Amino acid sequence: MKIFSTFLSIIALVIMLDGCKEDEPPKKLTVDNLVVETTISTNGSGLVTIKATADNAVKFVFNYGEGLDEPFNSTNGTTTHTYLTSGTYTVKVQAISADNFSADKSQSISVVVNELPISPVGYSTPTTYAGMNLVWQDEFTGDQLNTAFWNYEFGPFNNELQYYKQENTSVHDGYLIIKAKIEKVDNKIYTSSRLTTQNKKTFKYGRIDIRAMMPKGKGLFPALWMLGSTFSTLGWPKCGELDIMETIGGGGRDSVAYGTAHWEFNGQHVSYGGKKGLQNGQVLGDEFHVYSIVWTATEIKWYIDDIKYHTIDITPADLVPFTKEFFFIFNVAVGGEWAGSPDATTVFPQRMVVDYVRVFQ
Repeated sequence: MKIFSTFLSIIALVIMLDGCKEDEPPKKLTVDNLVVETTISTNGSGLVTIKATADNAVKFVFNYGEGLDEPFNSTNGTTTHTYLTSGTYTVKVQAISADNFSADKSQSISVVVNELPISPVGYSTPTTYAGMNLVWQDEFTGDQLNTAFWNYEFGPFNNELQYYKQENTSVHDGYLIIKAKIEKVDNKIYTSSRLTTQNKKTFKYGRIDIRAMMPKGKGLFPALWMLGSTFSTLGWPKCGELDIMETIGGGGRDSVAYGTAHWEFNGQHVSYGGKKGLQNGQVLGDEFHVYSIVWTATEIKWYIDDIKYHTIDITPADLVPFTKEFFFIFNVAVGGEWAGSPDATTVFPQRMVVDYVRVFQ
């Protein structure tokens, strides 16, 4: 009888212990064995592939070490980034588990970027015209963008593939440089820059000259253009849009400059544009060209290298937006319905180089 009682006590203890095990909280998932591997392109493009692995990690956060760059979040632990200048960078990776435990690792990398020199070759225009005064100019001297004139815009725009960032803009040797590069930010796979003079510099009428050299390659969509200052209140296209120059890359298309006016008529978007192509297989990225408009109270004329290729009469009542103030926008877009997506022939990074913008009245 005593043996049987002891046996029952043992069974009760086992049941009690099993019950205690069921009541124990589940073990928290920690991050272990974080490994970071970097592969640096040897072709001078600045492209770096970073791969991170870790036990129990469900998210990885990458910081590329450029100072102002935004961290990139990845669930598969892989990212690519294009550095625009040669240097030594500290890549930081954080791996995070489902229970919000994390592990960190830093790795120093040396990147060599073969920056092509900017050749000054190309068309140029004078700083004076008879009967006109130079009322504003930016020759892009110094080593940074003049924020008394310009604003940076950020984020994705339209249905394009780029994310606009400040870091893709630089000023040196008397040039403004906007670069498009391979970089994943906010579900976009390219980055670039977009600058405006909104609320800082606006103009109505006169001659505008912009000397610039375009990027090359399928999927690139650079533009030098203007929006009506009523954009923030009336929206587009009611505010009016003046495209001083647009072009799209690849397939011989990047030899053609487009000049277009956009506005609203009876509640609908309408546009009227012209174009001018270069001869002998040249493209707009081979050298500098000057893109101009001559804008009066009655008409707007478009020029490339002082050759007129398009005119619009702005005296009809529905074109009244073009009798108001406009501000500048300079940007390089990637992708979109008109430009299409980059392909294997497109080399990144690409750049639009602006030598000067001048306004005469």
